[in-house]
Amino acid sequence: MTHRQSTGKGLDGLGTKAKGTREHMSASGGTKAIVAALGANLAIAASKFVAFAFSGSSSMLAEGVHSLADSGNQFLLLLGGKKAQREATPQHPFGYGRERYIYAFLVSIVLFSVGGMFAIYEGYEKIKHPHEIEHWYWPVGVLIFAIIAEGFSFRTAIKESNPLRGDLSWKEFVRRAKAPELPVVLLEDFGALVGLILALGGVGLALLTGDGVWDGIGTLCIGILLILIALVLAAETKSLLLGESAGVEEVKKIEAAIVDGDTVTGIIHMRTLHLGPEELLIAAKIAVQHDDTAAEVANAINAAEGRIRDAVPIARVIYLEPDIYSEAEAAKGPDREATPGGPAQHPAEH
Repeated sequence: MTHRQSTGKGLDGLGTKAKGTREHMSASGGTKAIVAALGANLAIAASKFVAFAFSGSSSMLAEGVHSLADSGNQFLLLLGGKKAQREATPQHPFGYGRERYIYAFLVSIVLFSVGGMFAIYEGYEKIKHPHEIEHWYWPVGVLIFAIIAEGFSFRTAIKESNPLRGDLSWKEFVRRAKAPELPVVLLEDFGALVGLILALGGVGLALLTGDGVWDGIGTLCIGILLILIALVLAAETKSLLLGESAGVEEVKKIEAAIVDGDTVTGIIHMRTLHLGPEELLIAAKIAVQHDDTAAEVANAINAAEGRIRDAVPIARVIYLEPDIYSEAEAAKGPDREATPGGPAQHPAEH
């Protein structure tokens, strides 16, 4: 096999395309859902701390910290989205799109875990040293208000997610989404609603039985719930940080766009990687005719790049390397050590 020179023109016009992609980012990243959740959580946190001050309910204290942590979560998501808009630099030539993944990971690890650990500690203390709830109407009223506010926030997150979710189940959407914000807000709001129901149950049982232990049990359950959600989010955002390929449908569109049946006769080897939620890198070794001239191959590559960007607008960086197809080399399969690497690989479906 002769030496092949890599031909990649994916960086031409990058600044203009990147700017357009980033301007679209706030809408696709669910900014409306984040802002709705932030406003709801700040109001709810204030009301819960007031209810705790009057009633002494540990469930209300844990829920207040939970809502405060959620507010911090939304602030971090907005900050990550802002930082991701920075232009590429010589030190970071592919831009800062992964900032959104980093801040989503911080949300899952730091704030959720801190909120969960605090709730578990507070629940343990309340079970060990229970006391009667005072001014019961404060926690009950605040919990009902919080359920309504969180329900509104959750409804907004669902509404923002549905166009992107398509026919996927909610579990599949959380697992496959490349933009981390909406899955984070969805799980936050879902966890908040379940936590409020647990808190209401703990306060209600404490009032009915006169035993403050139930309030502590409700607090303990809230802490366990938060940690479970933190683990789910950590697993999903870790996968994004490591680098995920394009989705199955996007890969099919890219493959169809590359091959023109004339100069580009097939795809020998292809890899895709998300540099950010709306920033895709594509590297492919393509089969060309052995008697094509260099000018014909260069024109075919430029045309293929244009077709790819039309089919998949988030394709920001494209490197296409021409080669002569070899059945012997292709028979080696998709092993990364093989040359040219065998057939194009499709991302695994969850």
